[in-house]
Amino acid sequence: MNVSKQELIIALSKELKIMIKKPDWAELVKTGVFKERPPVDSDWWYMRAASMMLKIQKLGCVGVSKLRTKYGGRKNMGVAPEHFFRGSGKIIRTILQQLEVAGLLKQDKKGQHKGRVLTGKAVSLIASTSKKLEKPRQKLVEKKIEEKKEATESKDSELSATKLKEPVKQEVKKEEIKKEEVKKQEPKKEEPKAPPALTPMEATQKL
Repeated sequence: MNVSKQELIIALSKELKIMIKKPDWAELVKTGVFKERPPVDSDWWYMRAASMMLKIQKLGCVGVSKLRTKYGGRKNMGVAPEHFFRGSGKIIRTILQQLEVAGLLKQDKKGQHKGRVLTGKAVSLIASTSKKLEKPRQKLVEKKIEEKKEATESKDSELSATKLKEPVKQEVKKEEIKKEEVKKQEPKKEEPKAPPALTPMEATQKL
């Protein structure tokens, strides 16, 4: 399963909206003693149900007591150190009963432990929702791979173009250097010297 749990829980919660019903008291209740306020999300009941289904799929035969521990948390005690408290048993028990009525869970016994396990209907529901999520993800991955290929090709073409330009530049530089050397080797033409200026005495004698 290449889909993240958060995405799968959201998708499963949408499917469970048709199968189970959120009670009226769910909007006012907290999910545990360690919480300060009730959940903000209006669909938290279905999200919790989807999360519980995945927990049962992973752990196997599970009861209310074990799930209370899994959904527990630490309570802020102010100056005193924090303490762990288990989650609400009423919420977990009600959701388990609703899922059992919907045909997604069934009661089972594993050794001395009694609890609930997923039915074939629940397993197929999880598999189908994960497949639905995998398809768009594969398309995104393919798009990213194509974009990377295009970027590498463009870089390669730019490098090849620069490599072709470099020898031309070097030849031009060599020609310029040769011209400068030829100019240096050529003998300098002596400019005609101007006659020296006459003094006032020489000028009067000529006159």
